[in-house]
Amino acid sequence: MKILNEIELKKLLDEFRSLPSENEWVEFKEAKSNFHFDDLGEYFSALSNEANLKNQPYGWLIFGVKDKNKEIVGTQYRENRADLDRLKYEISRHTNDGLSFVEIYELFYPEGRVIMFQIPAAPKGMPTSWKGHYFGRNGESKSPLSIQEIESIRTQRMKEDWSAGICPGATIDALDKTAIEKAREEYKKKNPHLAEDVDKWDDITFLNKARVTINGQITRAAIILLGKPESEHFLAPAVAKMTWILKDEHNIERDYEHFGPPFILNTNELFAKIRNLKYRYMPDQSLFPIEVNQYDPYVIREALHNCIAHQDYTLQGRINVVEKPEELIFTNLGEFIPKTIENVIKRDAPQEYYRNRFLAEAMVNLNMIDTIGSGIKKMFLEQRKRFFPMPDYDLSEPNKVKVTIYGKILDYNYTRMLINHTDLDLSVVIALDKVQKKQRITQEEAKKLRALKLVEGRYPNLYVSAKIAELTGDKTTYIKNRAFNKEHYKQMIILFLRQYKVANRKDIDDLLLDKLSDALDEKQKRKYIGNLLQEMSKKDKTIVNQGSSRYPKWVLTN
Repeated sequence: MKILNEIELKKLLDEFRSLPSENEWVEFKEAKSNFHFDDLGEYFSALSNEANLKNQPYGWLIFGVKDKNKEIVGTQYRENRADLDRLKYEISRHTNDGLSFVEIYELFYPEGRVIMFQIPAAPKGMPTSWKGHYFGRNGESKSPLSIQEIESIRTQRMKEDWSAGICPGATIDALDKTAIEKAREEYKKKNPHLAEDVDKWDDITFLNKARVTINGQITRAAIILLGKPESEHFLAPAVAKMTWILKDEHNIERDYEHFGPPFILNTNELFAKIRNLKYRYMPDQSLFPIEVNQYDPYVIREALHNCIAHQDYTLQGRINVVEKPEELIFTNLGEFIPKTIENVIKRDAPQEYYRNRFLAEAMVNLNMIDTIGSGIKKMFLEQRKRFFPMPDYDLSEPNKVKVTIYGKILDYNYTRMLINHTDLDLSVVIALDKVQKKQRITQEEAKKLRALKLVEGRYPNLYVSAKIAELTGDKTTYIKNRAFNKEHYKQMIILFLRQYKVANRKDIDDLLLDKLSDALDEKQKRKYIGNLLQEMSKKDKTIVNQGSSRYPKWVLTN
């Protein structure tokens, strides 16, 4: 960056003074010697952000000039040059990424001393903050930076496409030979009409055709997908790592493994770590159970490949896959660009822009992901086909996407609903899925589900309807199933008393509480158990209380 000389500075100041008024990226201050440090920091943030938004390389804060008539009046602010220079360090301590002045210039006029603070424009994708807050300008006034302006700056980095960047010094030798062969195989599967041509191409020609390299130059995408493990340094300070973590039912870590480039090979290594066990469930009106894998291989691979395609590698974090006994949790860093999962499901066209478009397109060409933008919706459709819960997208943490894939049935009523109603719209299924997970839905969604007789309860405490008979036309089966459920709990109590002879209320609660429907809260469950005991003692006369009403001791009558 060129340091301006006195002639250039005075010419620049004259241009600023000739402006009809201050603008968003130039600010004049008389600035007495006691000008508050926090005010200086807030102006630094505001002018840096506004320079970015107005496509200016720098913002300028000028002390010693009146803001109204641009008259030079001079300033006594930090007259000692060492004190003035120390501002660079002092400001950097309270801004994000240690941003500070490009240069601090002094000019001396007969009317007095002028200080010109040269402030860098906010980096693309990263608004400049002061002590954690973002400032901007509303005309000539300093004010908080609006949400729209923050988002405008943040999306700039996405539009640049980090993944298409060339790695200086990297050659074809930085890429793994086995990974290139794997890439050729997958490219031929994707483009069978080119199979014969692919076999004739040398490696550089093939990689250019597959849009992994650019004119023979090694891109960051090429290192991520095909790079040797030791070639990851070409991405520095960015990080390309995947981690598999195994946890038990108590959330205790039991095993883990890290994977780096080449991702085209190591995604298979990570996939092989996941224990995809068999899961069985009994559909209505059938004597034979349905047996499926806990997880659909397509859903696992799509979730993992989405993490790779959309990870913000500049945030220097890892892609994590946490395996629990009945669920998989995928996390990657970076803002979820579509904002909500509903936007993805409803959108008929691909996203307008992507964080790593070059990387994503390379992954499409190498048969790692489907056409850009279709994979997430297909994951939902695959889970629906299996009658399993929908993938759960948690976007509550800034710059992080967390996806949970369930390997078990959460609510059998939900599963029966899907089995008996394969024609339900996907948006209805997703809303119904939220209900089974006890997640709040909108009143419009609730109204729609209630009109279809899919939910019961009072808003917002809804639950998936148990009235499958009304949907299937088999009301007698529903009545029998409901009666069997109550008899089932009674038999559990009888078997307990046969084994242990006597039981107090705590024993019965411990026996049944976790087995009752999650549609009931704890108070409702305890009341249900109380009614059950009352019915068994008064109506069925299968048990009797040999204690008191406050301290019961239940035993079998026979």
